[in-house]
Amino acid sequence: HSVALRTNGTVVTWGYTLLGQRNDAPTGAGFVAIACGLHHSVALRTNGTVVTWENFSLGQRNDAPTVAGLVAIACGSRHSVALHTNGTVVTWGDTSLGQCNDVPTGAGFVAIACGLHHSVALRTNGTV
Repeated sequence: HSVALRTNGTVVTWGYTLLGQRNDAPTGAGFVAIACGLHHSVALRTNGTVVTWENFSLGQRNDAPTVAGLVAIACGSRHSVALHTNGTVVTWGDTSLGQCNDVPTGAGFVAIACGLHHSVALRTNGTV
């Protein structure tokens, strides 16, 4: 499946939809970032909260953070990562391969990214 963010802040989806990757997409405007996993997607709202949709069998959806103040999002195959304004990292989803188990603690992170079954976070001092 694929997800796009329009300049007016709305989300558009297309492609594979067996697990609801398209049908459950959020409606309305107010989104500033999007990310796709294998069977789930995440959208970041202007207020710093996230919306997730399908597949929730491994926690990709149900375990999403409910806090505001998120500034960046990324998706791996079956997990997601968010960066908070305070420089901390939040993860949720599948933990079967350690994707969400060894999350770096503390503040001082400025960027995040996900691979298939891993995530990385960049610190203000340039270390990963």
